[in-house]
Order: sequence, then C-alpha cells, then structure tokens
Amino acid sequence: MAIADQAVGVDREGRPSPIDVHVGSRVRLRRTLLGMSQERLGEALGLTFQQVQKYERGVNRVGASRLFDLSRVLDVPISFFFDDMPDSLTATFGSPAARRATGFTEPSDSFADDTLNRRETLELVRAYYRITDPAIRKRVFDLIKSMGPTEAAA
Repeated sequence: MAIADQAVGVDREGRPSPIDVHVGSRVRLRRTLLGMSQERLGEALGLTFQQVQKYERGVNRVGASRLFDLSRVLDVPISFFFDDMPDSLTATFGSPAARRATGFTEPSDSFADDTLNRRETLELVRAYYRITDPAIRKRVFDLIKSMGPTEAAA
C-alpha cells in the first residue's frame, strides 16, 4: 500500500484514517448536542443505528453524498465536519495543495483538552437550552460567567 493510499484510507493494521475518525467525532458531537439518538439519525438518513455508530467511530468512511445528507439533517454546513481538525493531522494527511493553502486559512480556536466532546459539556448545553424563559436563561448565563476567571486573567 502506497503512502498516498494510507493518507486517505485504512492503515496496514486496519485502523481507520484519523481524518475519518475526526469527521465521525464531529457527527457524534453535533448529534448529541441536538439530543438526537443514533437510531433517530439513522432513520433520517435511511440507515441503521449500527451504520451510524460505524460512521461516528470512523470505521466506515463518509462519502460526499452522505456528508451532504448529514449536514442537512444535523443542520450544519459541510465544513463543520472538518472544523477543529488538528494541524498535525492536516499536515500529515492533507494533499500537498491543501498543505500549501493552510497558510491562508484563519487560525482556529480549538480546545486542546477536547472540552466540547465531554459528556458534562453536552449535558450542560442541553440543560441550558431546556430553560424556556429567556430572562432566566440569561441570568443563568451571567451566573456561570461570573463564577469563572475573567477573560483578562485567562
């Protein structure tokens, strides 16, 4: 297997491509932020929940038409699935043209500790949006902000 094949496929030990894993993790992130089950996402896409699981783990590669369907069902642009991709991954697995073009992209503010993928974060976001009264939601938001370090100290 050539190096180029490894960059876009499965490596020699049968592990999925890190890019497929990243895209799958973004599918899972958005699905869970919406409070959607794998079964419900599968139904919307005409898939079984097991197929959704494989996409989320990066075991099955997401094709272009399926990526389009996912973006429609999850209500995000296609680029969402590639957001916050580590620079090391882009440099190692991206095409030479993509590697040259990275100097023109705006730097992303990704969380090094994967904060957005924590269950606690997802549950907090869901609970926050279940507050129906906008005034109370704003007070909760202000309370949480006041409890953390100020931005100048961060």
